[in-house]
Amino acid sequence: MLVMVLERVTPGLRGELSRWLIEPRAGVFVGSVSALVRDQLWDICGKRLHGGAMTQIWTTNNEQGFTLRSTGDTGRQLRDCEGLWLVCRPWDKQAPAPSEGSDGASASANADQPA
Repeated sequence: MLVMVLERVTPGLRGELSRWLIEPRAGVFVGSVSALVRDQLWDICGKRLHGGAMTQIWTTNNEQGFTLRSTGDTGRQLRDCEGLWLVCRPWDKQAPAPSEGSDGASASANADQPA
């Protein structure tokens, strides 16, 4: 099984992939191809990204049952941690940090209660 996720690519490249894989959702391609075809699709797409991004995931015989690779700016970083793949998202520095000692209740929910 092979899954390819393409972001910000030309319709021509998506059309090229649709010859080998189905596209159940825009930019997401799924299919069952040989390792040779998988690697050739990676090379073809890599040459035609032009500022886009690509992630490729395929089944293999390991603890997770898959492996993956990525190129371009996907907004996420892939980390291999002792044979397990982890996906790291960047921290949103503008989002408020959780306050210490918070019990999870919002301030507005407690506004009607006397102190």
